[in-house]
Amino acid sequence: MAKPQPAEIKRTAPRLYLVTPPVGEPGAFASSLASALGAADVAAVLLRLKPDAERALINRVKALAAVTQSTGAALLLDKEADIAARAGADGAHLTGIEAFMAVNGSLQPARVAGCGGLNTRHDAMSAAERGADYVMFGEPDADGSRPSFGAIVERVEWWAEVFEVPCVAFAATIDEIAPLAAAGADFIAVGGPIWDDDRGPAAAVAEAASRLANPEAVA
Repeated sequence: MAKPQPAEIKRTAPRLYLVTPPVGEPGAFASSLASALGAADVAAVLLRLKPDAERALINRVKALAAVTQSTGAALLLDKEADIAARAGADGAHLTGIEAFMAVNGSLQPARVAGCGGLNTRHDAMSAAERGADYVMFGEPDADGSRPSFGAIVERVEWWAEVFEVPCVAFAATIDEIAPLAAAGADFIAVGGPIWDDDRGPAAAVAEAASRLANPEAVA
């Protein structure tokens, strides 16, 4: 993959990328999702699904796709690449370079194939070379652990300076949004801080958008 000089890369303003909790019956969550999406500009929603039979999962995705896509946001499925087309999703997010390479050919070019769980720079570059539509840095692994925040910022800065493939940076807290945006992320992924906020998802998304709009205001 070509490595352009920093001056050649012109990035647009970063946008929000919402990550859902594991979703079961979609009715109750649909209203929360609609509220969040109506509060500010959101580029994409990563839908995490509770395990179920394939038909039930497809129906669940279809219900939430209608809510998401009506706002102009893309709906991506966490890992469930095999049902993305039938469920009407816009693509899938795969964790790990091996998982990405196993299915990206079945998604692209019609649908988005993103890749996270990239533990090394080599893995990130391999994902880009294999055609990833974006790479994600900083998301927690299965046991909830993640690199230090300083290491995540460093990885985002390195990527933004060298590569054209978009970078999604995962913010574990609202306070991480501005530093990650200032580091050069194209999208900021945020999950728990949105859905767990006592004020409701709309207020949380509005605050996240405010932080995103002022990435230089880093304490």
